[in-house]
Amino acid sequence: MRLRLKILLLAILPLVASLLLIAVAVRQQERQLLAQEHAAMERTYMDARRDELRHYVELAVSTLQPLYAHAGSPDQVDADKREALRLLSALDYGEDGYFFVYDLQGHVLMHSRQPELIGRNLWELRDPLGRPTIQQLIGQARAGGGYVEYLWRKPSSRDMAPKLGYVVAMDRWNWMVGTGLYLDGMRATLRQLDKEAQANIAQTMWWIAAIAVFGVALISASALALNLSEHRLAEAKLRALAHQVVRSQEDERAHLSRELHDGVSQTLVSTKLLIESVQQSGDTTLLPRALERLNHSLVEVRRLSHHLRPALLDTLGLAAALEHLARELDEAGPPQVDLHVVGPARELPELLNTVLFRVAQEALTNVVKHASARRVEMTLDFAPDVEDRPDPGGVLLRIQDDGAGFDPDAAERGDPGQGIGLRNMRERLASVGGSLELQSSPGHGTQLEALVGSAAIRRLPRENPVP
Repeated sequence: MRLRLKILLLAILPLVASLLLIAVAVRQQERQLLAQEHAAMERTYMDARRDELRHYVELAVSTLQPLYAHAGSPDQVDADKREALRLLSALDYGEDGYFFVYDLQGHVLMHSRQPELIGRNLWELRDPLGRPTIQQLIGQARAGGGYVEYLWRKPSSRDMAPKLGYVVAMDRWNWMVGTGLYLDGMRATLRQLDKEAQANIAQTMWWIAAIAVFGVALISASALALNLSEHRLAEAKLRALAHQVVRSQEDERAHLSRELHDGVSQTLVSTKLLIESVQQSGDTTLLPRALERLNHSLVEVRRLSHHLRPALLDTLGLAAALEHLARELDEAGPPQVDLHVVGPARELPELLNTVLFRVAQEALTNVVKHASARRVEMTLDFAPDVEDRPDPGGVLLRIQDDGAGFDPDAAERGDPGQGIGLRNMRERLASVGGSLELQSSPGHGTQLEALVGSAAIRRLPRENPVP
């Protein structure tokens, strides 16, 4: 998986996960609020209905009170009861609101909506849930009056429906008087509330989904735009870098060509002429001069070969190769180059030897070309301190000069053709898990540190050096 795709996924996945968590939290919260609203609404509704039923029964009893309190003969009492039943049958409050009267043994004395029940004994009657309805009502009335929930046939629909009843006992007449309200209307209201709440939850989920889609689209579009912009910039830098690499290769080839033509080629031509003169004249005194020039050619070839890759690097190691490099530059003139080796020298992977040698070679070449330095201190540390902690398995190469200095940021931000040496050094070190630290300012010299830690060294192969 490409790095840019990973970065895009790292940006999108947390957003989607956050929105999913928000959606779950919102859904859970709305369900809790709905349950609380249900409970509060049902409690409020039931409290209001209970008060309403109690007031109805108290009103009915107060209506009957003059007759109930009247004392007289048994015939008069029977007449008062008949009048009381007539008055109660005339009282109602809607199609499904009515009063009923039973004696305390379960006989129906008055039922304004179901007159066919009058005279029947319903003591053993049970509702569809198996509850003894009339026994519960009479028991509650004998206990001083109160509320009872049960199932009863609703007059308006002829269907069984939940009902809340309130009953009281009129003990002297052996009566139970009561009324009730059907609760299916409240249940329908709660179902409608559930439906509306579910619609609100669904709408909220759709909004969250729309926000998620918009966020993902926005991030993807931004990433695409950024990717295209960076791609164009990277292509421009890559083209400039490729041109510089080609130019550097051509410059190196031109340098080798000049070295071979002006040095080795000229010497070999003069040697050839001397040998031809010996052949033609027979004068053997010219042979020592020819041999001297051949030896000079061999020295030049060795010098060029060492410049391309020193043999000391493969035979005696990095410290010896750096010492030879320092001595060559020192002999060539200013600046004076001193090498210091800190800690016991040890064998390093060939790849690391090559990278550090090329970094030193590049750095010293830059000092000679640009720094106008008088002195260069080169240190190879086999036990560097990394953030005040020793790393005995690591290696540090430090090169410090007292030259003119420069602005590293400006050099690397400017024309891709400039600062190619710095980029080469950073890329070489990055390839072996190392890092390059550069400190410089105009007029105050330059210090370069190439550090490779012990962990990175252990991961390196022991062979196959970089050319």
